[in-house]
Amino acid sequence: MKLYFSPGACSLSPHIALCEAGVTFEAEQVDLKQKKTKSGADYLAVNPKGQVPALALEDGAVLTEGPAVVQYIADLAPGSDLAPKNGSIERYRLQEWLNFISTELHKGFSPLFRPTTPDEYKTIARENLARAFKQPEARLAKREFLLGDHFTVADGYLYVMLRWAQSLKLDMSAFGNLADFKRRIEARPKVREALAAEGLS
Repeated sequence: MKLYFSPGACSLSPHIALCEAGVTFEAEQVDLKQKKTKSGADYLAVNPKGQVPALALEDGAVLTEGPAVVQYIADLAPGSDLAPKNGSIERYRLQEWLNFISTELHKGFSPLFRPTTPDEYKTIARENLARAFKQPEARLAKREFLLGDHFTVADGYLYVMLRWAQSLKLDMSAFGNLADFKRRIEARPKVREALAAEGLS
């Protein structure tokens, strides 16, 4: 398998999942502006959407979209508990969180990364993110992780969103549970491994 990534982008989530799962993989960096891989290949030939992550599978197929990619990775290593068993209510809870993070948090950051976004709309985007972060903040009041007492791929995804919040200097002072969560995730050896691989440690 090969993971196509850009340092610190949402592809960090499947990068963490791959490290946590303990599966063998290659990683190739992508220049998202030029749509070229580090080896000089046309990234649009790999993923016509032009975004990361993309996971090239052993049979030549390519899987895209972070929530789908991380669940695929989790299912490669069922003993890792990165995702609950398919068909269980816990699996649907995982998908519930992955969808929330994807639509309410991940997508909410888009205006802040776009240089052409008017300042007035950036203010609205920050307010929307502050509202959305209240959900995982409340969830983590009595839990170490989103699904309870063990790390899943949803936690890796939320962690990436918290890194973005930090890099964009969002006011997260009201989110003490999320700050503690971020420190716990960052202390995990496999998370540090993924960060180091992307030059982020």
